[in-house]
Amino acid sequence: MSSFFFPVRTGASRAGLARLVGAVCIGALSLVLAAAPVQAARIKDLATLQGVRSNQLVGYGLVVGLDGTGDQTTQTPFTTQSLMSMLSNLGINVPPGTRLQLKNVAAVMVTASLPAFAQPGQQLDITVSSMGNAKSLRGGTLLLTPLKGLDNQVYAMGQGNLSVGGAGASAAGSRAQINHLSAGRIPGGATVEREVATPFADDSMLRLELTTADFSTARAVVEAINKFFGSSVARALDGRVIELASPGTPNSRVTFMSQIEDIEVNGSRAPARVVINARTGSVVMNQSVRLSPVAVAHGNLSVTVSTTPQVSQPAPFSAGQTVVTERADIEIRQGGGPIMHLDGGAQLSEVVKALNMLGATPQDLISILQALKTAGALTADLEII
Repeated sequence: MSSFFFPVRTGASRAGLARLVGAVCIGALSLVLAAAPVQAARIKDLATLQGVRSNQLVGYGLVVGLDGTGDQTTQTPFTTQSLMSMLSNLGINVPPGTRLQLKNVAAVMVTASLPAFAQPGQQLDITVSSMGNAKSLRGGTLLLTPLKGLDNQVYAMGQGNLSVGGAGASAAGSRAQINHLSAGRIPGGATVEREVATPFADDSMLRLELTTADFSTARAVVEAINKFFGSSVARALDGRVIELASPGTPNSRVTFMSQIEDIEVNGSRAPARVVINARTGSVVMNQSVRLSPVAVAHGNLSVTVSTTPQVSQPAPFSAGQTVVTERADIEIRQGGGPIMHLDGGAQLSEVVKALNMLGATPQDLISILQALKTAGALTADLEII
């Protein structure tokens, strides 16, 4: 899928440079579109098997061995409570009312992703994040922590030494820090204790789920599968789900799914879509975007506020005080907005060329694209992230 990216610009508009960069990008993009043939996509890249997915795990634990950078226990009482509970389970009784002042312990949340078909004994990578006011987790060790799923069952146990990618130092009230110190990773830090059942080995029918619901893609996938196997193996239930008649034994199903994943599908095209990031001003569109002939007028409005200090001096012997006031000058300036006629475009390069004729900045393009969509001249779905 070809796409065009409008870079983010801040400050004053530079129409000349924008037109020059746009012309270069349009030329390069036209060559790419002319030279690049239409490539088929594998079913592995278009769909996933229903029920075969990862599951999220979470747990609460303690990190010990910190070099005085742990939680301030007076402000995070749950750290002290967790430590006393752990010591009690280990047979160590802390006298009631004891106030522990610890600086090398931190309360953390541990997260992991349990992949499909994970078996007991398999190791997982885990992420450890501070939930108190610890300054750093660097050099700490995670104590044995149960990791639970949504059903509150323990599926893995985590423990190990943290790897923190940041560094920091502080002295005399000054502090310098590189990267993040309140979170770290433990490669292979969790061991799977329970497997999650999947419908792969039980059901006689398997179902594929397209990553993007599209009737044309669903039809193309069904035709490609049936053409490869020479029979009615696949049928589309809707625009996303495709049902497969699979073999009965698990070994045959593995071979069957490996063949399904490698089948190439021709004629599948993503729906026309323009993605707009309103925070950064990024605009991305795919090759299915179409533009109908339309007339556009767009002008820039700028408001300038300037202040000038003025001093009010009292008369001699008047017992008055000197007062400094400010005078504000407001200037409103509106740039020219001539009407531009944009010809229709059936290719991405033509759409990009038409939009660059406006000489607008990426922030202006967001408003223009929304107006084009409302006017019915832009054939695409607008998605704002």
